[in-house]
Amino acid sequence: MAANMYRVGDYVYFENSSSNPYLIRRIEELNKTANGNVEAKVVCLFRRRDISGNLNTLADSNAREFEEESKQPTLSEQQKHQLKHRELFLSRQFESLPATHIRGKCNVTLLNETDVLVGYLDKEDCFFYSLVFDPVQKTLLADQGEIRVGSKYQAEIPDKLAEGESDNRVQEKLETKVWDPNNQLKDPQIDQFLVVARAVGTFARALDCSSSIRQPSLHMSAAAASRDITLFHAMDTLQKNNYDLAKAMSTLVPQGGPVLCRDEMEEWSASEAMLFEEALEKYGKDFNDIRQDFLPWKSLASVVQFYYMWKTTDRYIQQKRLKAAEADSKLKQVYIPTYTKPNPNQIMVPGSKPGMNGAAGFQKGLSCESCHTAQSPQWYAWGPPNMQCRLCASCWNYWKKYGGLKTPTQLEGAARAGSESGPRGHMTRQEVQGMSPFTRNEGRAKLLAKNRQTFILQTTKLTRIARRVCEDILQPRRAARRPYASINANAVKAECMIRLPKATKTPLKSKVVPRQSLATIVKDLAISAPLKLKASRGPPTPINRNQASQPRVGQSLLGKRGFDSATGVPYPANGRPYTSGMRTTSQSVIKRQKVSQGEAPNPVVFVATKDTRALRKHLTQSEMRRAARKPHLLVRIKLPLPPRSLAMPLLPSSTSEPIVLED
Repeated sequence: MAANMYRVGDYVYFENSSSNPYLIRRIEELNKTANGNVEAKVVCLFRRRDISGNLNTLADSNAREFEEESKQPTLSEQQKHQLKHRELFLSRQFESLPATHIRGKCNVTLLNETDVLVGYLDKEDCFFYSLVFDPVQKTLLADQGEIRVGSKYQAEIPDKLAEGESDNRVQEKLETKVWDPNNQLKDPQIDQFLVVARAVGTFARALDCSSSIRQPSLHMSAAAASRDITLFHAMDTLQKNNYDLAKAMSTLVPQGGPVLCRDEMEEWSASEAMLFEEALEKYGKDFNDIRQDFLPWKSLASVVQFYYMWKTTDRYIQQKRLKAAEADSKLKQVYIPTYTKPNPNQIMVPGSKPGMNGAAGFQKGLSCESCHTAQSPQWYAWGPPNMQCRLCASCWNYWKKYGGLKTPTQLEGAARAGSESGPRGHMTRQEVQGMSPFTRNEGRAKLLAKNRQTFILQTTKLTRIARRVCEDILQPRRAARRPYASINANAVKAECMIRLPKATKTPLKSKVVPRQSLATIVKDLAISAPLKLKASRGPPTPINRNQASQPRVGQSLLGKRGFDSATGVPYPANGRPYTSGMRTTSQSVIKRQKVSQGEAPNPVVFVATKDTRALRKHLTQSEMRRAARKPHLLVRIKLPLPPRSLAMPLLPSSTSEPIVLED
């Protein structure tokens, strides 16, 4: 009963979508509508997934500073990943939601320097916040006030005077004397002078046009003249006139008329006071925001002074009573029964009715995307429908509450593992597939096949000519090492058109390279790597969990490159015939065979190391091309001999004989 009772001030989960995580809100008011339903006026709290990437970077830097200052214990990568799901961002945005959408309570606290971050992971439904998010301005600000520490915020304390030493400082420059308690006047005389000062203030307000409009009655003018500003002015007048009553009275009423002293309550207009009350209702006692958004023409000191004077008025007492009456009429708490309806994303077991999203069509053998388990009492569809991802019951509950998965994605895990284990010579096909979010199970065969489509970039004649003519501008070797850097192809081609008439007309000498026939190449490959044409009996051993359900088909070495030699002309690896010169247009282009997904060979990706890149520098351009055309042959590299150190005769460091310079 107490768990389903929700009160004002509770942090609760709201469900606005069956597939999205819960919204975390704080209940400010519980109102009953005309049709009998209960609506909750709530304060919005945002997760990291709700803000932009730039603000996430700012939040990361703030978290690192907090860990360094508070000396937090070292966290693992998984703990850091889950800790981001526990961080929220407070806002001043309000909204109204139906109370029937509440799905439970949670605990949200302001992050303190004494808190241990790991403690939030050990507690269920526990969150923290340290920054305030503005959905309109898209900014993140600290919720706590800044402690002013430093030399510019501290007072300069002089050294202590020694015994018998006199203070030579001029006291008039250090402080101002505003009242002398040892004056010659008695208390009744001072009280009489203050009454005269109030009467002069009332008469001055009667003569002032703006004051007569604001205080149309004598009673209001007398009440305004009795405020502290009038008393302070009267006592200051006595001090300046050396407590002479005759001179002080003449100062109150000079020749031009009586002196009028007004405070902030009289200086502010009625519209400005209404703006202040509206801002106080929205921001509370945050005077900086009140001044910035509602009263930018007022100073901060004026706003603060008006607030403390406004609290002494009948207006403040009246509003306080109205709020108390409204609070008594509103609901204090509401009972929401436990939500027991099935989720539409629930994957039904065979024989039962399918869910709204057709979840019964999921394939068997799929594992959880978060914990990778294959057994669960209940499964839930997660992610885009075409990817057919699913979560177990535990991970689904974690996703709804915390807005993320328990473990990082497989792509992040593979990248992190690769950076920690150092450089590797190559990656297998299974590892390459594991780094892709589209190759986790057999249910994504269409996306996987689409991912394997090959595309060929074919250059034009002008581009090939520009490579030779403008080689000094293009710098192909440098561009190949930096493929991400853009090249201004139009400028290179324009320069090529200028240089082309001046270029030499002699054709380039092409060296005819004898090509082996296709049968010879197949024979050599069969000898070096014999094929096992007969498939093994029994179930195959899965390489990893993603390929456990994929069918293993007998693979052909040349299944991906189906070449044909109808005219007897040998074809190389790219499917185009070679001639002694340029390729002619009379030769037909051989179409590549369509290869099924299972017959495609396992690609091997080689990653160059530092030693490999160092050895490449000792190869000429022709040797590099020859090695690329014949990758099955060993590359012989002639390393240059290290320079020999010349034997220098040992000379004495210093000699006693004189040095003679001959001209």
